[in-house]
Amino acid sequence: MPRAPQTLDAETVRSWCAGALAALGRERAEIDAINVYPVADGDTGTNLYLTVESAARAVNEAAEDADVAEIIRTMAHGALIGARGNSGTILSQLLRGMAAVLAGEADGDRLARALASAADAARRAVAHPVEGTLLTVADAAAAACAAGGDLVSVARSAYDGALAALAATPGQLDVLRKAGVVDAGGAGLVAVLGALLEALTGEAPARPAEPAPHHPVLAVDPVLAADCAAGAGEGPAYEVIYLLEAGDQAVDRLRDRLDALGESLVVVGGDGLWNVHVHVDDAGAAVEAGIEAGRPYRIGVTHLETRPEPAERAVVAVLPGEGLAGLCAEAGATTLVARPGETPTAAELTEAIRRAHAREIVLLPNDTDLREIAAQAAEHARREGIRVALIPTRAAVQGIAALAVHEPGRRFDEDVVAMTAAAGATRYAELGVAERQSFTSAGVCQAGDVLGLIEGDVAVIGRDLTTTAVTVLDRMLSAGGELVTVVVAADTPDDLADTLEQHVRATYLAVDTTVYQAGAGAPPLLIGVE
Repeated sequence: MPRAPQTLDAETVRSWCAGALAALGRERAEIDAINVYPVADGDTGTNLYLTVESAARAVNEAAEDADVAEIIRTMAHGALIGARGNSGTILSQLLRGMAAVLAGEADGDRLARALASAADAARRAVAHPVEGTLLTVADAAAAACAAGGDLVSVARSAYDGALAALAATPGQLDVLRKAGVVDAGGAGLVAVLGALLEALTGEAPARPAEPAPHHPVLAVDPVLAADCAAGAGEGPAYEVIYLLEAGDQAVDRLRDRLDALGESLVVVGGDGLWNVHVHVDDAGAAVEAGIEAGRPYRIGVTHLETRPEPAERAVVAVLPGEGLAGLCAEAGATTLVARPGETPTAAELTEAIRRAHAREIVLLPNDTDLREIAAQAAEHARREGIRVALIPTRAAVQGIAALAVHEPGRRFDEDVVAMTAAAGATRYAELGVAERQSFTSAGVCQAGDVLGLIEGDVAVIGRDLTTTAVTVLDRMLSAGGELVTVVVAADTPDDLADTLEQHVRATYLAVDTTVYQAGAGAPPLLIGVE
């Protein structure tokens, strides 16, 4: 039998990360099934898996000669930028807390201190800690190995302490007791600590064949889970998550503001980069708070529903601008915000499909450049057993038109046909500002010129945003139309939307106009004509 290591080296951390991903992959469905707190939406196992998947991806890309301190920091950073959901966000902070201690000669005593640091960091990141959750299990793991010792004994004590604490969670949180389950996030942490022990010993830790009778670990009955969650009170309607570049003082103010807006607030990270998670009724206000604090990106807004079982059908849409994303989220879509100059990846789109938590997905990329990436995400989701229809929407206004006719009660194929027809019947235009001199299909433009693009081609070059917008609108309506959709960004002239609306009313008597606010990060103006 090989001699157990006395210090934690880089290769062992790499094995731990890979093993944690494998363990969560095996247990993801089981953890999803027992997820009843804080929202019974059946995605805790998936969120933890995706968080560790991001960590594993970062570790795999690290230099081969990286030392243990660098690898554990890389693992923590990867988890931070890829954290999903309440439990995934907390897990990323646990790893960050460990990374702050595990540098240099990482022996058993230092591992014990790292686990204590991790538990403390995670608890401080949660606005209102609740016992009987992942936090309780993390505290128990740290307490069980506080005496220190050799590396393996510390890891084994932490695992055993976590396992015992997990079994006790139903006695600490009433919603778990009523559903007859242990905490899902805590179960995920036990899997991660078990992977650490296996990486050190080469043997998977034994878990009890069946739980103690007074602490059952059973797949939760869907109806019972919904009843238990409903008994805990009506929760907020939306989960909002984003990465944020901001200073410490700005984040302190953000915590106070988000705490007043909602619940399940977790803010993790540091050194200028943070991951923000909160459940709110006003998703737009949560995003605006992030904009005031710094630069939010990778913004995700998910409609929360108390259901451990997947929905039958959902719409996933990529949108430019937080305001437009919030609008579509209120209409029931799961959204992914595309920041200026940042193209969403296939992995991010796949994760958005998973967040939608439905058996059938209608995917709206809303950008010509995203069609191939969206196709990759759709194919990946299909391999996971999700039925996906990709509607090749080329602009946000086409996505809005498709979402407007979405009917979940229709047969899937009929719904997709109706949404595709609505998108195809919507001609689109976009106004932007030229960054440099260039040759276009409408002539030569100079830096600072306003460009009016119709169906992706430059059709008008102007000096003034409002005047150019009117010219573009007239060209589009010369071919006919019954409804004009105008989407304005946050930094456009205050009277732009009113001017366009009045122009349509005065010039085209039978044409209606609808105006939406795109918020920050969107092109100055989007126009759709149906």
